[in-house]
Amino acid sequence: MSDPLPHYQRLKDFVAGEIAAGRLRPGDRIPSELELIRRFGVSRMTANRALRELEQAGAVTRLQGVGSFVATPKTEQALFEISNVAAAIRAGGRAYACRVVHLGAEAAPEVAAAMGLAPGERYGRAVLLHLADGVPVQHEDRCANLAFAPEFLDQDFTRVTPYDHLMSLGPLQAAEQVFEADLPGPDLARLLQMPAGEPCIVLRRRTWSFDRVASIARITAPSSRYRFSGVSGALPPLAASLPRL
Repeated sequence: MSDPLPHYQRLKDFVAGEIAAGRLRPGDRIPSELELIRRFGVSRMTANRALRELEQAGAVTRLQGVGSFVATPKTEQALFEISNVAAAIRAGGRAYACRVVHLGAEAAPEVAAAMGLAPGERYGRAVLLHLADGVPVQHEDRCANLAFAPEFLDQDFTRVTPYDHLMSLGPLQAAEQVFEADLPGPDLARLLQMPAGEPCIVLRRRTWSFDRVASIARITAPSSRYRFSGVSGALPPLAASLPRL
């Protein structure tokens, strides 16, 4: 006769079963520690362990003081190559859409300097919200060199991404990328529909083509919905048999 399951495992199996059956869907609130304690007659330590391990497995997102929720599948985008967010979302089997928050010409001195432009020289700026199945997964604030992309401001970015447009104009020569974590301001948190206190991933990127800066972008994504990944160098054969990070 097999040993009975530990109490924490019974709780994990219950929550995982509700998710698998579709009774709990991405974003739904799951029973709290107190609710699990009352329903299953277990200790707080047992309930906490079950939820903690579900979070570690990526099935649950826990927000301090708010509760625990079914995790939304993360869209994954390659970090070490310059890639297209629309393609990354579609590759994950999700519907892609884009909302244009702002589009216009600007001439902020610090941005112009970072692009190698003369003082007062204007550049194109597009602020976009990328969505997967209607849920915001990435905020893109991109400034484009109009000497490189003179028709940047004429594009319909609900139909073509800045990546597609800029790559159509010339080959990528080089890129700088800085990756960091941050807490979004209230306006950005509202656009991304993020709970207060949830951290986000920020990728700052500057690209070159034909020996000039083509664009500068600040890409922000909720850490619970998006991740960047990549490989540098040639992996040995053993890597194919190892689980993904």
